[in-house]
Amino acid sequence: MASPGWAVALMLFQLFHSEFALPFPNVSLVASPITPGESTQSVLCPLKISPSTVVVRFGDPVKANCSIQRMGYFGIGWEVPLNRPNFTSQGFLIWSVEKMTDWTIKPVCFALSEQGGQCYSKLTLIVYKPPDRVSITFLNHSESPFEGDRYTLQCHVTEVAPAENVLVTFYRGEKMLAQMHSNTSSEKKPVTQSFTLNIVSSKEDTEAQYWCEAKLELGPEGPQHLPVMASQRLFAPQLSCPVKLKVTEGERFPCEVTGNPQPSVTWFRNGQIVAPPSHLNKKDAGNYTIQAKGLFSKNFTVEVKILPARGTANSCCGHFLLLVLLTQMITHV
Repeated sequence: MASPGWAVALMLFQLFHSEFALPFPNVSLVASPITPGESTQSVLCPLKISPSTVVVRFGDPVKANCSIQRMGYFGIGWEVPLNRPNFTSQGFLIWSVEKMTDWTIKPVCFALSEQGGQCYSKLTLIVYKPPDRVSITFLNHSESPFEGDRYTLQCHVTEVAPAENVLVTFYRGEKMLAQMHSNTSSEKKPVTQSFTLNIVSSKEDTEAQYWCEAKLELGPEGPQHLPVMASQRLFAPQLSCPVKLKVTEGERFPCEVTGNPQPSVTWFRNGQIVAPPSHLNKKDAGNYTIQAKGLFSKNFTVEVKILPARGTANSCCGHFLLLVLLTQMITHV
């Protein structure tokens, strides 16, 4: 049972409840050694926080219970800036928040010993936020690269937290090029960061797609299926039609050039700049050269052959056969 002096001490503690400090100036503070995954192992401070590690998305609720594992302690409390519960003489105390709005919060549970001491244990709390956006760009690259040229890919990750838990992966097509973590290990609030990768050009580069993705690695205590956010895919200009093209007269010209970034396209015929035909006729037959400038520069040559419109030849034959049939019917009447 606690002595009357400790009842007075509790009253004094409540007076100083708005600021975390030792309630007794001459009482020593015993900090328990904390091992990964556990709140405390020290017999001098038998506090247990459950769960020992909490991973919460910014704006979501959070809850943790702190309890004393043996007798001989006067009371238990939480030192935390959000929704701090009142100090209690019971053997456990729950701290809960409906909406986590503090990026740098460091909750501490402490206990007062009847022998005149105080000890504490810290709750490991990780507040996270997925990135708003992930994008990729090329730096210092040439539109007409030569094999062996060096250039840089940059993956831009916008407003993510905590930075130290971000993993970025670069890809060429479906092949992983590299993975890297953030070098900002101390910042807990959302940050925007750029990750760069130097690569050497090869023959396959003009046909490949480049992209990156970012994800948060929050350990076994965190959500295991957080969505991975991917960037757009960068690729060189591509032709949407075969280079030997047969089109029926009157149909639309099916050739387009796509790419990301969107390429600028110039059409040539017989060495002259022309507008691509819309609805084709016989005079549009021939060879076209397409010059496209995008992520890389590429040229295409398309041979266009115009086929007669459907029904043009067959309609005459049909009319003739109908006339013959009618003549035979009249003859036999």
